[in-house]
Amino acid sequence: MIAIVEAYKAGLLNKKYWLQNIIAGSLVGVVALPLAMAFAIASGVKPEQGIYTAIIAAVVVGLFGGSRVQIAGPTGAFVVILAGIVARHGIEGLQLATLMAGIILLLMSYFRLGSTIKFIPYPVVVGFTSGIGVIIFINEWRDFFGLTLDTPINATFFQKIFGLIQAVPHLDFVTTIFGLSSLAILFFVPKLIRSIPAPIVALVLAALAQNYFEFDTVATIGSVYGEISSTLPNFIMPNITLSNVELLLNDALIIAFLCAIESLLSASAADLMCGTRHKPNAELFGQGLANIFVPLFGGIAATGAIARTVAGIRYGANSPLVSIIHSITLFLIIIFLAPYAAYIPLTTLAAILFIVALNMSDIPEFTHIVKNAPRSDVLVLITTFILTIATNLVTAVAVGVILATLLFVSRMQELTKVRHDPEVSKIASIPKDCIVFNIEGPFFFGAAEEVEHALSSLHMDVKQVVFRLHNLSMIDMTGLETLNKVIEEYSRRHVKVYICEAHKSIIAKMEKIGLTKLIVENKVFQSISEIKF
Repeated sequence: MIAIVEAYKAGLLNKKYWLQNIIAGSLVGVVALPLAMAFAIASGVKPEQGIYTAIIAAVVVGLFGGSRVQIAGPTGAFVVILAGIVARHGIEGLQLATLMAGIILLLMSYFRLGSTIKFIPYPVVVGFTSGIGVIIFINEWRDFFGLTLDTPINATFFQKIFGLIQAVPHLDFVTTIFGLSSLAILFFVPKLIRSIPAPIVALVLAALAQNYFEFDTVATIGSVYGEISSTLPNFIMPNITLSNVELLLNDALIIAFLCAIESLLSASAADLMCGTRHKPNAELFGQGLANIFVPLFGGIAATGAIARTVAGIRYGANSPLVSIIHSITLFLIIIFLAPYAAYIPLTTLAAILFIVALNMSDIPEFTHIVKNAPRSDVLVLITTFILTIATNLVTAVAVGVILATLLFVSRMQELTKVRHDPEVSKIASIPKDCIVFNIEGPFFFGAAEEVEHALSSLHMDVKQVVFRLHNLSMIDMTGLETLNKVIEEYSRRHVKVYICEAHKSIIAKMEKIGLTKLIVENKVFQSISEIKF
């Protein structure tokens, strides 16, 4: 129990902190209710499955995760991925893929990949989260306007847009009024009443109105999914076979990858607000356990929820107790209030997801990067964003990371310099037939060709060459092979080669591949003044 133990050692489980965490957990539990149902419905499963997910995941991650105040559950980032899995493989396929993702997360924790994942470039993260926000927004038009669509499940983003444009003129007027009213509540209630979560106000008012007027054309949870069960789910073991594992492995990898990114981003956001420092590998361990347990009890994939975690902190949370109270609150709601959820209009849940999509799109940050970031980062952002909505998340992130890496290599290449050393005469007496090169910066695969070209252009009257490496920060295998190739060429031309002033780690690499056998005295001199020409 990593998070709970850390909180205990820090004295945060003291009774004096109980009340603030109980209040925060209760409020976040109420906030999580509409979000859990909305994310579940958008993912293609029953609303109560989202609630089950929020209850189980929050407790497991709260106890075993690496952040003291992380609150886990279903999130908007998963909606697009999970909906696709359900469409292709059904709910059983989703549950097996989620369990497999949990195992993958445990392996990522074991191999300590938590810190590595945090190195994904920021423009890539903003690009794919903004793209997911746009997809969620478009996908919710049907429920928001009460549209009837014949768009195939595997339709592209642009096919869906075209189908929606054709269907909008035939929208249901009453459903649209419900949706617009819910949006107005979600926008204005936070400005007027901060003590009550706006989504709950929207749900209660919409459900009361539908219960009173009983509009036939307004789709509700009850009319589409039936009544929400007030009992907890039974244990369900997914059908684990070799063929199913092979079939769902790619989907499981996507879920695990996205869970790792979002949970670590959420934990980092919590650190900034609380002044704490989470343990990334422990966080992956907690998320892995959560995604193993959740599908066994009817839930869907879960991760650290930034909105709920931040809300908990703002309400006063400072320990994992907030996650436990959050889950107890949802448990009590589903036991005592589940039947009343049948009256909630789907258009109201769509309105809530519109707000979620708007927050995920993070338009201010997106425009800030476009206006102020270097062109290379803007290119990565736009590319990732377009590929997210036009293809899929895996392609978008893969291309975004590769593009960012290539641009980074290009920038790093500019730091690698090969130049003649004009000041060397002040240190040592250099013969006329000798030339001294300073190799500076990182000597790696991206700069190898440029360095080789600079070193190979040598006058015929030069008989001795000195490489001063005191400003060489690093060298990789490509750099070593390039240097080896240049020295061999010099040897064929009977040019003596001296190397001096290299760092110990670089000397060790040279000796390991046998490069020092090609230079004078088979060693690297500590200073150029030691060389006897």
